[in-house]
Amino acid sequence: MSLKTSNLAFKERVNHEVNNEIMRKAVVKAQETIGANRQKMVDELGHWEEWRDLAKQIRNHVLQNLDAYLYQLSENVIKNGGHVFFAETAEEATNYIRRIAREKNAKKIVKSKSMVTEEIGLNAVLEQDNIQVIETDLGEYLLQISGDKPSHIVVPAIHKDRHQIRKDLHEKLGYEGAETPEDMTLFVRKKIRQDFLEADIGISGCNFAVAETGSVCLVTNEGNLRLATTLPKTHIAVMGMERLAPTFQEVDVLITMLARSAVGAKLTGYNTWLTGPRLEGETDGPEDFHLVIVDNGRSDILASEFKEVLRCIRCGACLNTCPAYRQIGGHGYGSIYPGPIGAVISPLLGGYEEFKDLPYACSLCTACNSVCPVRIPLAQLINKHREKMVAQNLRPPLEKLSILGFNFANSHPAVWKVGVNMGAKLMNKLIKDGKAPISVGALGEWTKARNLPQSDGESFRDWFKKRGSN
Repeated sequence: MSLKTSNLAFKERVNHEVNNEIMRKAVVKAQETIGANRQKMVDELGHWEEWRDLAKQIRNHVLQNLDAYLYQLSENVIKNGGHVFFAETAEEATNYIRRIAREKNAKKIVKSKSMVTEEIGLNAVLEQDNIQVIETDLGEYLLQISGDKPSHIVVPAIHKDRHQIRKDLHEKLGYEGAETPEDMTLFVRKKIRQDFLEADIGISGCNFAVAETGSVCLVTNEGNLRLATTLPKTHIAVMGMERLAPTFQEVDVLITMLARSAVGAKLTGYNTWLTGPRLEGETDGPEDFHLVIVDNGRSDILASEFKEVLRCIRCGACLNTCPAYRQIGGHGYGSIYPGPIGAVISPLLGGYEEFKDLPYACSLCTACNSVCPVRIPLAQLINKHREKMVAQNLRPPLEKLSILGFNFANSHPAVWKVGVNMGAKLMNKLIKDGKAPISVGALGEWTKARNLPQSDGESFRDWFKKRGSN
């Protein structure tokens, strides 16, 4: 299992994405449009801060009683005729789903959008058995045919424009129509309609599970999910273990916050509630239902100082306001979880070795804190990652040397005095038009877009000494 979406180094990814004009224009437009719509919905709902407090309380209550609610949920799913599997790791989850596919002799699987299946690398595992896996969310489908990865939690193809999409459809599927969204969507709809009818298994995520009834709540803006979960004979829902609520009453609050925060809408196009397999006498729905509950490091997070991140309802509001995401897009993060939420959760799930750079893809402006519907202090958690990496001695060698040198000079007044005096004189001689003769490391990155101040050769101490008598 790997959360990584790129093998490029962090700086290479960032440099590539900063120069991707199509992506940047698309992200700016989306952030501005979604942001404006979100604010309308917030104002219309009223008492927004109280709603945020309530959503936070609900999610905290669930996390504090997670074992009890998971037990209640599993008992009710089984009572309704379904099957429950608790997967401690990504491998356990994918192996269980693969076993079901083999038992059903599945040749074709249709999927609705699911971040947790991306997290565990499900598609690649199933394709090893020569099973055709078809993403049926329009954005995910477009990325799948082009071999691309999602760059947003809610709007996976946010980084593409219609010209690129039309080109992909033409090259991969022989599309000859216009590049209007309506024509391209109709083409895809006709293309995958037969797949729904032929699929042996349908796989979905789970926005929220309801412990009281054993139901799963699925929130979408397309009709694909209902086809994927009712036409195939087997439905497998995959959920992160924290994604549940005690009753429908709490889910009502959470989906109210989710829709407004994610896309600036009162509700998404479809709110689907599924409770077990088809019962006797019913005409639609799967004959077999499986709920796969994935831990994959969440228990460790729950026991850590980062447990507040498990309140996340995957709305993407933090991405829609983040200035760093605005510049580098989702692919700049190199993780299936980008943006501020990715900067917190990717190192927790994938380790600092893979994602040590992500907490630094942030200016700590706290814009993410102000929009999170469940009040996750994302900026503070990002800073906490930085503190932990320093404590674990994971800093770059040049940074270590720089800090050692600064600490030494700072603790020896004579050295500090000589240093600032010499530095002022050297800066006066060496800096020309705001640029240093040698630009390496942090200095080089800084001067790509900014000029250094021009020194007059006088240190602050000398300046103050001359004027101190006045």
